[in-house]
Amino acid sequence: MKNILIVGATSAIAIACARQWATQGARFFLVARNGERLKQVANDLTARGAQLAACHQLDIDSLELHTGMLERCANELGALDIVLVAPGTLPDQGACQADPSVAVREFNTNAVSVIALLTPIANLLEAQKRGALAVISSVAGDRGRPSNYLYSSAKAALSTFCEGLNARLFKAGVHVLTIKPGFVATPMTAGLPLPKPLVATADRVAADIVRSVEKRRNVIYTPWFWLGIMGIIKAIPGFLFKRVSL
Repeated sequence: MKNILIVGATSAIAIACARQWATQGARFFLVARNGERLKQVANDLTARGAQLAACHQLDIDSLELHTGMLERCANELGALDIVLVAPGTLPDQGACQADPSVAVREFNTNAVSVIALLTPIANLLEAQKRGALAVISSVAGDRGRPSNYLYSSAKAALSTFCEGLNARLFKAGVHVLTIKPGFVATPMTAGLPLPKPLVATADRVAADIVRSVEKRRNVIYTPWFWLGIMGIIKAIPGFLFKRVSL
């Protein structure tokens, strides 16, 4: 039986991952900002065969509350086999350009607060000398596109942090997986004019994540074709890149 901590447990991708682990009889400590939604997710997972250690309501931007959450997790769950860190927002680029306070808030939520949480989690796993840490970043972090460069810069910071963390924790027997989804059909992307052939379901992305945790992969683009797409985008010379609309 796996002991699993999920932060951002009400996100569509996190729920889809948890449902797959639930069929294996996993034991969960679930963390999210919305308490009522968190209870619904917990009930769904127990109906699917999971065991629930506890639910914990937390706004990830409340940095001073991170330690207390992790202490409770340790008391309720014990040693951790898997940690999935999945919180994030999809900011309005125009609003970020117009108001520096919005830009800072969104960058903090998508990068600073996540990095702050990953730091004590990494220390905990390093002390265990085992476990897997899976972090949801984004393909957006591979290049700063004009349509969402605030979000891109936050995810770039997170991906780079995870790369260094992986090199550090590998020596302690801990596996770090950086997850780079492309377009995913979730409530966060609802209403956006996304190209349908490139939009994946949360279940498909979750299957990639669960499999990659088991195989101890370092970085995944999900679905797989985003590796090629981002390779092309990164290869566009700067003098052309600034003239295209991406």
